[in-house]
Amino acid sequence: MAAISLSVTQVSMLVAYALGMSVGQLLFKAAAEQLGPVEGVVGLLALFAKPIFLGAVALYGLLTLAWVWILTGVPLSKAYPFAMLALAFTPLLALLFFGESISAKYWIGLLLMCAGLALVVNS
Repeated sequence: MAAISLSVTQVSMLVAYALGMSVGQLLFKAAAEQLGPVEGVVGLLALFAKPIFLGAVALYGLLTLAWVWILTGVPLSKAYPFAMLALAFTPLLALLFFGESISAKYWIGLLLMCAGLALVVNS
């Protein structure tokens, strides 16, 4: 079976998708901080009154459409590993925007994940 290579445009779209997923997570976190502690489903329903939560849901809806569009030209086996980049982007953005900490072990894990992605993409 011949290796399928991705174009620069396809890789850019896949990286942008993963970054969009991370931004959505930041928006969800910001909505959760606005909401504060909740008890039960009724408390969670208050999220629907939060514009930042609605923005996150809308972003995820758009990203779902973008993902389907990406898959019209990229094999799932090549595209899906890029979704893993959200696992790298999200903590980095949380560090920047929320001051969350990242351990040395986490950094090492991120490097290993990125190395694995490089192997998968170039296979």
